[in-house]
Amino acid sequence: MAVQTEIRLTGSGGQGLILAGIILAESAILQGGNAVQSQSYGPEARGGASKAEVIISEEEIDFPKVDKADILLSLTQIALDKYADSLKEDGILVVDSELDIPEDVKASKIVAVPILKTAIEKIGKAMVANIVALGVIQELTNVVSKEYLEKAVLNRVPKGTEELNKKALQEGYNLVKDA
Repeated sequence: MAVQTEIRLTGSGGQGLILAGIILAESAILQGGNAVQSQSYGPEARGGASKAEVIISEEEIDFPKVDKADILLSLTQIALDKYADSLKEDGILVVDSELDIPEDVKASKIVAVPILKTAIEKIGKAMVANIVALGVIQELTNVVSKEYLEKAVLNRVPKGTEELNKKALQEGYNLVKDA
Protein backbone atom coordinates (compact mmCIF):
# COMPACT_ATOMS: atom_id res chain seq x y z
CA MET A 1 0.00 0.00 0.00
CA ALA A 2 1.41 3.39 -0.97
CA VAL A 3 1.32 6.17 1.64
CA GLN A 4 -1.98 7.39 0.13
CA THR A 5 -3.86 6.18 -2.93
CA GLU A 6 -6.82 8.06 -4.38
CA ILE A 7 -9.23 5.99 -6.47
CA ARG A 8 -12.22 7.13 -8.52
CA LEU A 9 -14.66 4.49 -9.85
CA THR A 10 -16.96 5.82 -12.58
CA GLY A 11 -19.75 4.50 -14.75
CA SER A 12 -23.51 4.63 -14.74
CA GLY A 13 -25.97 4.21 -11.91
CA GLY A 14 -26.89 0.58 -11.39
CA GLN A 15 -23.42 -0.78 -12.20
CA GLY A 16 -22.61 -1.29 -8.53
CA LEU A 17 -19.69 1.12 -8.35
CA ILE A 18 -20.78 2.55 -5.02
CA LEU A 19 -20.80 -0.96 -3.57
CA ALA A 20 -17.38 -1.51 -5.19
CA GLY A 21 -16.08 1.61 -3.45
CA ILE A 22 -17.44 0.44 -0.11
CA ILE A 23 -15.81 -2.98 -0.62
CA LEU A 24 -12.45 -1.42 -1.53
CA ALA A 25 -12.52 0.84 1.54
CA GLU A 26 -13.57 -2.02 3.82
CA SER A 27 -10.79 -4.28 2.51
CA ALA A 28 -8.20 -1.56 3.25
CA ILE A 29 -9.55 -1.20 6.80
CA LEU A 30 -9.61 -4.99 7.33
CA GLN A 31 -5.92 -5.15 6.48
CA GLY A 32 -5.12 -2.41 8.99
CA GLY A 33 -5.08 0.71 6.83
CA ASN A 34 -7.25 3.81 6.84
CA ALA A 35 -9.87 4.50 4.20
CA VAL A 36 -12.67 6.90 3.37
CA GLN A 37 -15.33 6.36 0.75
CA SER A 38 -17.76 8.84 -0.81
CA GLN A 39 -20.11 8.76 -3.74
CA SER A 40 -22.31 10.77 -6.04
CA TYR A 41 -24.71 9.96 -8.81
CA GLY A 42 -26.97 11.87 -11.13
CA PRO A 43 -30.67 12.36 -10.33
CA GLU A 44 -31.46 9.48 -12.69
CA ALA A 45 -29.69 7.03 -10.29
CA ARG A 46 -30.01 4.06 -12.66
CA GLY A 47 -28.40 4.90 -15.97
CA GLY A 48 -27.15 8.33 -14.89
CA ALA A 49 -23.48 9.13 -14.28
CA SER A 50 -22.19 7.61 -11.06
CA LYS A 51 -18.91 7.81 -9.20
CA ALA A 52 -17.47 6.41 -6.02
CA GLU A 53 -14.27 7.70 -4.50
CA VAL A 54 -11.98 5.84 -2.15
CA ILE A 55 -8.87 7.11 -0.41
CA ILE A 56 -6.66 4.44 1.13
CA SER A 57 -3.80 5.48 3.38
CA GLU A 58 -1.36 4.16 5.95
CA GLU A 59 -1.76 7.46 7.80
CA GLU A 60 -4.65 9.69 8.83
CA ILE A 61 -6.69 11.02 5.91
CA ASP A 62 -7.03 14.81 6.08
CA PHE A 63 -9.53 15.39 3.27
CA PRO A 64 -12.21 12.87 2.23
CA LYS A 65 -12.53 13.83 -1.45
CA VAL A 66 -10.40 12.75 -4.40
CA ASP A 67 -8.86 15.72 -6.19
CA LYS A 68 -6.66 13.98 -8.73
CA ALA A 69 -6.99 10.19 -8.89
CA ASP A 70 -4.07 7.77 -8.79
CA ILE A 71 -6.42 5.14 -10.24
CA LEU A 72 -9.42 5.93 -12.43
CA LEU A 73 -11.87 3.21 -13.48
CA SER A 74 -14.44 4.02 -16.16
CA LEU A 75 -17.09 1.57 -17.32
CA THR A 76 -19.02 3.94 -19.63
CA GLN A 77 -17.98 6.40 -22.32
CA ILE A 78 -19.88 9.25 -20.65
CA ALA A 79 -18.03 8.65 -17.38
CA LEU A 80 -14.65 8.40 -19.13
CA ASP A 81 -15.23 11.62 -21.05
CA LYS A 82 -16.36 13.39 -17.87
CA TYR A 83 -13.61 12.20 -15.52
CA ALA A 84 -10.54 11.45 -17.70
CA ASP A 85 -8.95 14.79 -16.84
CA SER A 86 -9.23 14.04 -13.11
CA LEU A 87 -6.47 11.40 -13.38
CA LYS A 88 -2.93 12.24 -12.27
CA GLU A 89 -0.42 12.22 -15.14
CA ASP A 90 1.40 9.34 -13.44
CA GLY A 91 -1.90 7.59 -12.66
CA ILE A 92 -3.44 4.38 -13.95
CA LEU A 93 -6.51 4.43 -16.18
CA VAL A 94 -8.62 1.25 -16.23
CA VAL A 95 -11.42 1.16 -18.80
CA ASP A 96 -13.79 -1.32 -20.31
CA SER A 97 -12.32 -2.30 -23.69
CA GLU A 98 -15.45 -1.11 -25.53
CA LEU A 99 -14.62 2.52 -24.72
CA ASP A 100 -12.77 5.01 -26.93
CA ILE A 101 -9.93 6.52 -24.95
CA PRO A 102 -9.58 10.26 -25.63
CA GLU A 103 -6.24 11.08 -27.31
CA ASP A 104 -5.40 13.77 -24.76
CA VAL A 105 -5.57 11.44 -21.74
CA LYS A 106 -2.38 11.54 -19.70
CA ALA A 107 -1.60 8.45 -17.65
CA SER A 108 1.45 6.36 -16.86
CA LYS A 109 -0.55 3.24 -17.70
CA ILE A 110 -3.78 2.64 -19.62
CA VAL A 111 -5.41 -0.75 -19.27
CA ALA A 112 -8.41 -1.57 -21.46
CA VAL A 113 -9.96 -4.96 -20.68
CA PRO A 114 -13.41 -6.47 -21.39
CA ILE A 115 -14.91 -6.02 -17.90
CA LEU A 116 -18.59 -5.92 -18.91
CA LYS A 117 -18.24 -8.67 -21.54
CA THR A 118 -16.45 -10.90 -19.01
CA ALA A 119 -19.24 -10.42 -16.45
CA ILE A 120 -21.88 -11.30 -19.03
CA GLU A 121 -20.15 -14.09 -20.96
CA LYS A 122 -17.91 -15.82 -18.41
CA ILE A 123 -20.07 -15.40 -15.29
CA GLY A 124 -23.49 -14.96 -16.87
CA LYS A 125 -24.47 -11.85 -14.87
CA ALA A 126 -23.82 -8.24 -15.92
CA MET A 127 -24.42 -7.21 -12.29
CA VAL A 128 -20.99 -8.57 -11.20
CA ALA A 129 -19.03 -6.24 -13.51
CA ASN A 130 -18.20 -4.15 -10.43
CA ILE A 131 -16.56 -7.17 -8.76
CA VAL A 132 -14.69 -8.08 -11.96
CA ALA A 133 -13.44 -4.46 -12.00
CA LEU A 134 -12.23 -4.78 -8.39
CA GLY A 135 -10.28 -7.89 -9.38
CA VAL A 136 -8.67 -5.95 -12.23
CA ILE A 137 -7.71 -3.05 -9.94
CA GLN A 138 -6.28 -5.39 -7.29
CA GLU A 139 -4.22 -7.41 -9.78
CA LEU A 140 -2.86 -4.24 -11.42
CA THR A 141 -2.04 -2.21 -8.32
CA ASN A 142 -2.06 -4.45 -5.23
CA VAL A 143 -3.62 -1.45 -3.43
CA VAL A 144 -5.29 -4.01 -1.14
CA SER A 145 -4.47 -7.69 -0.70
CA LYS A 146 -6.49 -10.39 -2.45
CA GLU A 147 -7.24 -11.99 0.92
CA TYR A 148 -8.87 -8.88 2.40
CA LEU A 149 -10.56 -7.90 -0.85
CA GLU A 150 -12.27 -11.29 -0.97
CA LYS A 151 -13.28 -10.98 2.70
CA ALA A 152 -14.82 -7.56 2.07
CA VAL A 153 -16.64 -8.83 -1.04
CA LEU A 154 -18.10 -11.74 0.90
CA ASN A 155 -19.14 -9.39 3.74
CA ARG A 156 -21.08 -7.17 1.33
CA VAL A 157 -22.67 -9.30 -1.39
CA PRO A 158 -26.16 -10.82 -1.01
CA LYS A 159 -26.29 -14.22 0.68
CA GLY A 160 -26.31 -17.00 -1.89
CA THR A 161 -24.12 -15.07 -4.38
CA GLU A 162 -20.77 -15.69 -2.68
CA GLU A 163 -19.42 -18.23 -5.21
CA LEU A 164 -20.60 -16.10 -8.14
CA ASN A 165 -18.76 -13.08 -6.73
CA LYS A 166 -15.60 -15.06 -5.93
CA LYS A 167 -15.61 -16.20 -9.57
CA ALA A 168 -16.08 -12.58 -10.71
CA LEU A 169 -13.03 -11.49 -8.67
CA GLN A 170 -10.96 -14.32 -10.16
CA GLU A 171 -12.00 -13.36 -13.69
CA GLY A 172 -10.88 -9.79 -12.94
CA TYR A 173 -7.44 -11.06 -11.85
CA ASN A 174 -7.29 -13.20 -15.00
CA LEU A 175 -8.06 -10.23 -17.30
CA VAL A 176 -4.86 -8.53 -16.11
CA LYS A 177 -2.76 -11.72 -16.19
CA ASP A 178 -3.94 -12.46 -19.75
CA ALA A 179 -3.56 -8.86 -21.03
